[in-house]
Amino acid sequence: MQDFDAVIIGAGPAGCQCARTLAKSNHKVLLVEQHENFEQNNFSSAATPLKTLEQFNLPETIVGTFWQKITIVTNNISRDWDSPERLGAVLNFAKLRGFLAQKVQAYGGEVWLGYRYVKYDRKNDRTRVFLQRKGGDLILVTTKVLVDATGFTRAVIYPSKRDKPSFLKGTGIEYLIEVEEQNYTKVSNCLTFFLGSKWMPKGYSWLFPMEHKLLKVGAARIHGEHLKIKQNEPLKKYIQLLITDYLKTSNYKIIDVHGSILEYSPGLNDIYYQDNIIAIGDAVSTVNFLGGEGIRHGMYGAEIAAKYIQKYLCNQLSSFKPYQKEMKRYFSFKWNLSEQISRKVYLGYDDSSFEQKVSTLTALKTEDLIDILFFYKFEKAYKLFGGYLKKKILFLLQNLFR
Repeated sequence: MQDFDAVIIGAGPAGCQCARTLAKSNHKVLLVEQHENFEQNNFSSAATPLKTLEQFNLPETIVGTFWQKITIVTNNISRDWDSPERLGAVLNFAKLRGFLAQKVQAYGGEVWLGYRYVKYDRKNDRTRVFLQRKGGDLILVTTKVLVDATGFTRAVIYPSKRDKPSFLKGTGIEYLIEVEEQNYTKVSNCLTFFLGSKWMPKGYSWLFPMEHKLLKVGAARIHGEHLKIKQNEPLKKYIQLLITDYLKTSNYKIIDVHGSILEYSPGLNDIYYQDNIIAIGDAVSTVNFLGGEGIRHGMYGAEIAAKYIQKYLCNQLSSFKPYQKEMKRYFSFKWNLSEQISRKVYLGYDDSSFEQKVSTLTALKTEDLIDILFFYKFEKAYKLFGGYLKKKILFLLQNLFR
């Protein structure tokens, strides 16, 4: 029976980055992933600002392509914001996780692919973790710290689904398609977002470029009743619409179809830790509910977690409460505001509202739009949207410092 300093369940970006950080600090780490390889469950659209590569020391080999333009399309209008320089990247999600896992191994950690987490218990002051390969016997390892990086399933921190609180939920599906050269060239350096009842009621759709002639076409929506719009067609209908009506092509090949569920805890009231068990990434709602962007936030949260795990392993910490406090200090204000805006926009706006807001956004410089979309600097929209946004920010600030 092998013994580890930390066993991390789930090799998404958060789990991999946590394992990478701990292994680099010479801790004995086991990273566990239920899928046989990183090409399986390749569910992230993975658009991110350029600084993500530098922030996490990521090589260009994990980039699908770079983008330098954003387009927002509604039922009737289309607006562009562009730059002569690169603004961001669309990451190859499988290559990202593969790179991080290789780093874990290079630093002396272990990576077990194809192992499913079953349960844990405690015996003789040790945490025992039960794992299983498909069709195989249970395998037992012990650890000082157990990390839940299982995403929305929260499989470790909530042993029973009945113990989970209520979540704000969303669902997304994405196609990876291969298109002809001319169709790819038209959108090869651009992130395109679609709003309105035609493209995606109660959410939004997107079109992102990847490697040569490959495009990501996706759609996501919030679970809940819209105040004005009642239609509720399958997500795949809207993806097909993007291909036929926007790309205007029938000559394409579907390479992959993947999807995921997002469960977000309003107010960030997740369970962050229990004794020597700590949750990271989407298991503590690090994905931003307004835009669905989660990779860099999950990785940053994992670095925060790793800092406290190291202190715990060195007997400098007896509880992970400081981890929870730092996570809430960093995420709470921006994430609570994002959640409230997403409810208002996706479950309240009709088509005319989207047309008006997107027309208003035209006044923004490209760098200001990037700051709002990716860095949540909503104050830059004060002058444009006035009343509602200003009131929400002031309300949250008042409650944050009570």
